[in-house]
Amino acid sequence: MRGSLEGKFLIAMPDMPDERFARAVIVLCAHSDEGAMGIVINRGQELGFADLLMQIGLIDEDEPIHLPRGAREMIVRDGGPVDRSRGFVLHSDDYSLSSSLDVSDGLRLTATVDILRAISDGSGPQKAIMALGYAGWDAGQLEEEIAQNGWLVADAPSDLIFDSPLDEIWPGALGLLGINPVNLSTVAGNA
Repeated sequence: MRGSLEGKFLIAMPDMPDERFARAVIVLCAHSDEGAMGIVINRGQELGFADLLMQIGLIDEDEPIHLPRGAREMIVRDGGPVDRSRGFVLHSDDYSLSSSLDVSDGLRLTATVDILRAISDGSGPQKAIMALGYAGWDAGQLEEEIAQNGWLVADAPSDLIFDSPLDEIWPGALGLLGINPVNLSTVAGNA
């Protein structure tokens, strides 16, 4: 089973009991017999990318105007409830550091300040999202939640990850499976 869900979407069902994951779409970045780790991609934070760079001392107050347009407009995502002070960049595979994790074909995860510098000076990846925090599961926990109809699993196309407005990601991810959100029932049953 090692890595079987890496690079896939986890799409929260409408009756998700954990409010922290209501209508969440997560890119699963690591999955093994020891557990799983992913980034929620459809929740934004009040903090902008330029504000984050100023907070950690990478740029001064007068520098945001000099950032590349993509960096100036980047929304910092609420990546999940675990370790919310830690930053992660989910990005295209045209950029790599020795610390980058290959998630799937075309997708990497990097969690060092070097990638923030590269994005701020225009030498970073073509496509990127910044998240604070992550979602994590212990061994067998995610599989149990999937078996209990808490999550749907789908392929994770890069356009939905990088180019979609936040409020269109959940219905767009469901659409990958041919599901209209209004047709989903919150009650599971057996035939």
